[in-house]
Amino acid sequence: MTRKKPVVVVTRKLPDVVETRMCELFDTRLNVTDRPMSQAELAEAMAIADVLVPTVTDRIDAGLIARAGEQMKLIANFGNGVDNIDVTSALRRGITVTNTPGVLTEDTADMTMALILAVARRIVEGAQTIPNGTYSGWSPTWMLGSRITGKRLGIVGMGRIGQALARRGRAFGLSIHYHNRRRLSPQLEEQLEATYWESLDQMLARMDIVSVNCPHTPATFHLLSARRLKQMRPSTLLVNTARGEVIDENALVRMLEAGDLAGAGLDVFEHEPAVSPKLLRLAQAGKVTLLPHMGSATREGRIEMGEKVIINVKTFMDGHRPPDRVLPAML
Repeated sequence: MTRKKPVVVVTRKLPDVVETRMCELFDTRLNVTDRPMSQAELAEAMAIADVLVPTVTDRIDAGLIARAGEQMKLIANFGNGVDNIDVTSALRRGITVTNTPGVLTEDTADMTMALILAVARRIVEGAQTIPNGTYSGWSPTWMLGSRITGKRLGIVGMGRIGQALARRGRAFGLSIHYHNRRRLSPQLEEQLEATYWESLDQMLARMDIVSVNCPHTPATFHLLSARRLKQMRPSTLLVNTARGEVIDENALVRMLEAGDLAGAGLDVFEHEPAVSPKLLRLAQAGKVTLLPHMGSATREGRIEMGEKVIINVKTFMDGHRPPDRVLPAML
């Protein structure tokens, strides 16, 4: 007797090779339009699916989970962060949650380093002068940025991405400093040539560049609050490729407007996909560099994410514990 394939609902368009393999293995329902599902559409999907494959743009809250069908047993997130999913509510309903860790580490670290360089050297601002016709030739004092070699880089969150950024920062001659929930081992600190700061406030007050690389959890919401942002010096550059909610965006805007920070580079926003009009005006004035949440956007990374989703779903459906199970204690 042929075993019935599980119904797998995918909420966004995934790479073709991933969707093809999923259709071979499962009874897969694809979102060919790539339009984000509404909460009502997500509820309908969870009423029929054995497995939901959401992305970071889908909010799977306690209300949605409470309305899931009895057959719903797995939420296989297409993404590393799971702040879009109420993991505790899912587990109470007997629904397992998985993610796709590790595959985006190098891609995100690359983009973080690129954003540091873009802000320090005014790359985006300079590139825009040619197509908009304002470039009139080289001048000794025009479009001056900041040298990063010899500067101090403070990394907020020293997980996989933070460590990958530290290795890149060392190659550019940066002095590596970090604040993390747990201190790294002495061997890893020595390898990265990284200095640990138990006090985030004290680290922020002494850095030339600050990079946010921690996940968004209840404990890290507005971790860089108005009070903490004020600890930073006016010459400091701030970069965020993690989650927008980690920074008090309104406070950041006020500091940039007042000249209390030298600049910022943001790949994520507090109310994404909405971007504050004030941030847009600051970008036009050359005080902030804005990117459209593309830190992990490589073809290779997206395919590897899809492969992890497939492994998690197949392992779970075969009656085994999936390799990337997420538990509340991990958040």
